Amino acid sequence: MFCYQCEQTSRGTGCVTRGICGKSPEASDLQDVLVHAAKRLATRYANVPAAERPASLAPMLEDALFVTVTNVNFDTASILGKIREVVAAAGPTAGVATEASETALVSWSRASMIDSRKASLGDDITGLQELLLYGLKGMAAYAHHARQMNRADPVVDAFTVEALAKLDAGVATVDELLALNLKCGEVTVNVLALLDAAHCDTYGKPTPTPVLMGHVPGKAILVSGHDMVDLKALLEQTEGKGINIYTHGEMLPAHGYPELKKFKHLVGHFGGAWMLQQREFPNFPGAILMTTNCLMQPFEDYEGRLFTRNLVAWPGIAHIEDRDFTPVIEAALAAPGFTDSVRNGEHLVGFGHDAVLGAADKIIGAVKSGEIKHFAVIGGCDGSEGERSYYTDLGTTIPKDWVILTLGCGKYRLLGHDYGTVAGLPRLLDMGQCNDSFSAVKVALALADAFGCSVNDLPLSIVLSWFEQKAVCVLLALLHLNVKNIRIGPRLPAFLTPAVLKVLVDTFGLKPVGEVETDLKAMSNAA
Repeated sequence: MFCYQCEQTSRGTGCVTRGICGKSPEASDLQDVLVHAAKRLATRYANVPAAERPASLAPMLEDALFVTVTNVNFDTASILGKIREVVAAAGPTAGVATEASETALVSWSRASMIDSRKASLGDDITGLQELLLYGLKGMAAYAHHARQMNRADPVVDAFTVEALAKLDAGVATVDELLALNLKCGEVTVNVLALLDAAHCDTYGKPTPTPVLMGHVPGKAILVSGHDMVDLKALLEQTEGKGINIYTHGEMLPAHGYPELKKFKHLVGHFGGAWMLQQREFPNFPGAILMTTNCLMQPFEDYEGRLFTRNLVAWPGIAHIEDRDFTPVIEAALAAPGFTDSVRNGEHLVGFGHDAVLGAADKIIGAVKSGEIKHFAVIGGCDGSEGERSYYTDLGTTIPKDWVILTLGCGKYRLLGHDYGTVAGLPRLLDMGQCNDSFSAVKVALALADAFGCSVNDLPLSIVLSWFEQKAVCVLLALLHLNVKNIRIGPRLPAFLTPAVLKVLVDTFGLKPVGEVETDLKAMSNAA
């Protein structure tokens, strides 16, 4: 195996014996096979008019890519099943039989794997190809979420086919790959807008809402991941059954949606970011549902109470089909539940773009009067590395006349500190999940329009923490919008070679995070 698609990759260069995420070499190789099969399927339909392509094509490609996102699917049997579906759909174009053995499938796709391409194309071209592929994976994850709410965009579907087919053809020039990466960013803006509209139309526009950080007595189910559709179905199926529902990780923003918070048994939030689950899940005395990516290897003391949904899978863990959560409910009723009440304060969620822009006149007036000096977007993914304390230190050091916008599980690096208010507004505005990245984009564009300037001329600094492929496509979206001087950390991606990084630095001013004091001084000077 060779995998360097996420920030935690071994030694900052690549996992070669087993994934730091827990992915086995067999699962890693099969995920590479699945990506290769998806490229072959895209090639089959690349020259077929969009109207003549099968309706199953776009969701099949989305699923194939999403399965290979970090911390989604670790189950070789499940991945192999997906491979056979995609190979069958590709037909003779695949170049391999649907019933081929695992060994034959790996051999068939070997030339397209990273180590083989690095040997033939070099690190720079391979890195740019991977940057595009990871952008596509992230885009597919967001498109998948939107499709769960019956939303799709033909532009997104068409570009997925186009880009995968070009990768299959071996596109290998710097200029064309850079153009494709920026186009991936452009299309990502489309899919983020699509997902934002789907969430707001389905569950109502988020409104500022305090969330209990803790628990109350009673039977309990914990929902982690990102999928609001699964959460809504679970809330409906548990209503009146005496079971309290808690969010975990990236599900925290669910409490801000009117159509979700109306369920009185959605009582609070338990735990922190995704990488704490092996410490936190053993202490949750109920059933646990993982809806999307961010799954870690389950520990024995809770694996019998853990359930996966949709594309998420781990060998031996019970999987829920068709949103029938009866097994989850039964496990919750059989578990002891909480016998005490713990209240670790409240966290305010629900500052989507409508909530923030609803106070636009007040914000603009405060900026013009000097009451608000600067905005800092501090968010993205969280992870276990000690270097990520940078984001906590930055947030707590920022001047009190700055407003902090946060989203994604990177917000957990900022929680637990009282940031107070400025101009009558909370200084820390939680804009939601990484799925809600469009909110930050929309607010920035609206403020730029109000001040008659570009986003780059706003008193705004963007400091991103990245972990996996959804963060890659969000970065590409920002670069497409020509947003400059973004800071990214805690480490730069291993697939960005010095030559490729130089292009991004020269063109967009992309830079790694440094020392908090130095970075804050630079941001202040730019204010």
